[in-house]
Amino acid sequence: MKEYQTITEVSGPLVFAEVDEPVGYDEIVEIETPEGRTLRGQVLESSEGLVSIQVFEGTGGIDRNASVRFLGETMKMPVTEDLLGRVLDGSGNPIDGGPDIVPDERIDIVGEAINPYSREYPEEFIQTGVSAIDGMNTLVRGQKLPIFSGSGLPHNELALQIARQATVPEEEEGDEGGSEFAVIFGAMGITQEEANEFMQDFERTGALERSVVFMNLADDPAVERTVTPRLALTTAEYLAFEKGYHVLVILTDITNYCEALREIGAAREEVPGRRGYPGYMYTDLAQLYERAGRIEGREGSVTQIPILTMPGDDDTHPIPDLTGYITEGQIVMDRDLNSQGIEPPINVLPSLSRLMDDGIGEGLTRADHGDVSDQMYAAYAEGEDLRDLVNIVGREALSERDNKFLDFADRFENEFAQQGYETNRTIEDTLEIGWDLLSMLPKEELNRIGEDLIEEHYREDEGEQVEATAD
Repeated sequence: MKEYQTITEVSGPLVFAEVDEPVGYDEIVEIETPEGRTLRGQVLESSEGLVSIQVFEGTGGIDRNASVRFLGETMKMPVTEDLLGRVLDGSGNPIDGGPDIVPDERIDIVGEAINPYSREYPEEFIQTGVSAIDGMNTLVRGQKLPIFSGSGLPHNELALQIARQATVPEEEEGDEGGSEFAVIFGAMGITQEEANEFMQDFERTGALERSVVFMNLADDPAVERTVTPRLALTTAEYLAFEKGYHVLVILTDITNYCEALREIGAAREEVPGRRGYPGYMYTDLAQLYERAGRIEGREGSVTQIPILTMPGDDDTHPIPDLTGYITEGQIVMDRDLNSQGIEPPINVLPSLSRLMDDGIGEGLTRADHGDVSDQMYAAYAEGEDLRDLVNIVGREALSERDNKFLDFADRFENEFAQQGYETNRTIEDTLEIGWDLLSMLPKEELNRIGEDLIEEHYREDEGEQVEATAD
């Protein structure tokens, strides 16, 4: 352990100190203020004779008389299966009034990249209970599927719904040796009110028993936000690859994380990239997102749902733009649907799950899942286009066929996308609703579904009912 009293500058969340021996990158630091407070930090940059340290608890009270101790090790997360049911702060310390954590291991939070050769291809369905996701943009074990939202939209409610309802339905009753399911919830830069809502919901529904919650609040130091997701992912990797859990990691809000990166970059006087964000933000985000996956020979898996609020609802903003490059699709929340009272307001048209085709099909859900999804997507897209035409020529100028597609679009939003935040639909429920809606359309319009499936599932009475209503 090396100790110095050579602080030369304090800038924002950073402290600069002179050293006479090499100091390792990411090494943990303890700073003792003249008042006797001990603050933790991490070496951000190390050069000959000078190091910059990011301080987790903020730099208040630090001056040139403070002592700096380099501990000779990187930051580690104490992990154990007993973390399930616990609530921790953004630095991994318990804040739920429970006992201290007695770890089985202490694991470096940076983690090790999964060897691409050892990765197992994600192709096993996770049921979230949300029709717009399960039916149209299916989540798969080991996938990273972000939610693109905006300020004021109910992404927190959707996150809680997924945390409550997510299951692995393929493990049927009586199936021996099936892996357990766990949720890691990492909150970054949220308000105290949001934190209270999260905790009340977790406790009310019992979801906390299978969850580990990390809470970094808006008034906590920004630097801590860069640590919180890494602590959460380290815990997830331990439960998945050492204990065999299927772990769903929900991280909210990635935008707050990126703002912390920008703040630190400004304090370091780095040359900024797009819109003032660091040029290395793509690499930094990839280090988080790429920790999702499966490993051959290991039972567990790590699946990620990062949530980000797009500044100004701009999907070309650097944060959603870079996230879209790294991840396998996105779930998009829509402001217009939200204003109509649709819960959750997921717009399936710009949403995408690139691994959906591998996670659905015969033997896992229903053989008609992919066909129903494709047909509903096409019909809803046509109905949306016709809405623009109605604004110009009026609905009376449209043909009977076009009016059926307009009706389909309305019912799709009000019956399929709309389900509330307390309703948990199985994939079978979702597909049944899909067939009810598709049966509004003439059989000859169902050109993306096999004839055998149409004969088996098409509801003749549904089409007759729609026609009678129109008359």
